[in-house]
Amino acid sequence: MTAVTDDHLQGLSGFSGELLRPADAGYDEARAIHNGLIDKRPALIARCRSASDVAAALAFARTHGLDVSVRGGGHNVAGICLVDDGLVVDLSQMKDISVDVAGKTATAGPGVMWGEFNDATQAHGLATTGGVVSTTGIAGLTLGGGIGWLMPKYGLATDNLLSAEVVTADGRTLTASDDENADLFWGLRGAGANLGVVTSFTYRLHEVGPIITGGRILHPFPVAADLLRFFREVTADLPDELMAVAGLVHAPDGSGAKAAGMVVCHCGSPEQAAKNLEPFLSFGSPVDTQVGPLPYSVLNTAIDESFPRGALNYWKSGFAAELSDEAIDTAVDRFAACPSPQTLCIFEHFHGAVCRVPVEATAVPLRQPGYNYLAASVWTDPAATDENVAWTRETFAAMGPYLGNRRYVNYLSADDTAGDPVRAAYGSNYDRLAELKATYDPDNVFRSNVNIVPG
Repeated sequence: MTAVTDDHLQGLSGFSGELLRPADAGYDEARAIHNGLIDKRPALIARCRSASDVAAALAFARTHGLDVSVRGGGHNVAGICLVDDGLVVDLSQMKDISVDVAGKTATAGPGVMWGEFNDATQAHGLATTGGVVSTTGIAGLTLGGGIGWLMPKYGLATDNLLSAEVVTADGRTLTASDDENADLFWGLRGAGANLGVVTSFTYRLHEVGPIITGGRILHPFPVAADLLRFFREVTADLPDELMAVAGLVHAPDGSGAKAAGMVVCHCGSPEQAAKNLEPFLSFGSPVDTQVGPLPYSVLNTAIDESFPRGALNYWKSGFAAELSDEAIDTAVDRFAACPSPQTLCIFEHFHGAVCRVPVEATAVPLRQPGYNYLAASVWTDPAATDENVAWTRETFAAMGPYLGNRRYVNYLSADDTAGDPVRAAYGSNYDRLAELKATYDPDNVFRSNVNIVPG
């Protein structure tokens, strides 16, 4: 392993943050991320406080030939925010949030989590599309696209990004927006991890809540196929105000019993919500229904318990333009054999505003109606790793005939290599991104990611 000595660190004399090496107190805590399956040992973790710290860390890595990774919230399942034997540009301490209530914007640091962001904006009855799990960082989610509860009404998280402060591979600090460095801004919205280190995000906010209508509906597993067929039918015509996710899950009581359910979020009026949610509430004989008025910030924690920090995670996902009977039956049959009582498979429905953005408007090509399918294996016993990984791979292979060639960047696993998943993630935007990569990162410094090779 590369040893970073005290003499080496003299070159970082202007660095204002904290520097952690393997022998330092706090190193193991700093290298621990959300996915407990990831166990990487960087040579140096540079916990930055400013854009100038980021530039200094990148210069140090260039001088000493260290590979670089960038950590925001540390939630990415593939663990690409860490790099063995290299330097981690750690942004997790950069947590400033400011809300311009009159202008309906918010500016936040890259270490902010969506739960923190929501708390700050919801204090003023404002929000933007954020992660469906509140412990997700704003940085990685936004730069990869950003699926969230408000996307049918307001688009992806990245569609609500107004500007960003970016440190490029050569140490420059730039502003990226529609008016400044517009080409960089285009690429940041979907492929940002490839183009630079974003040290500040400014978002457009919308009047949401603070009380919306939402929650979960749980059904017994024997009706799982019927529930998914119902979900297919009801999602054929949803208003923009309603986001719906269906899932094959395990009962929240800890029994390990399999179940099927839906989570809904309606950001419209109570009267409209009652009308639009009536089909969901009247379907079948649910074993548990918890849908009603609640704070948006609480709804945003609805599935947090399914993804506890430190649990072992291995995911596979793909996009389905439609849910055929065969796809539904395959999904249910595969889930019936899943080995972990924490695993879940979900179908995130795409419609509304997210699908009205032209494919070429941002780097994100996921703009068609349909369903983002995710098989998310979650377990706690390291001895069960092989079994759970094998089940996930086999399940994804079984679902393959029903999934198209689109992939969501933020759900890709570290071993996703078959079929050129990077091109699948960016589609027709890939070639333009490769040209941008050659402009802003010709040496591919930022390659610990879903990597776009400079073209």
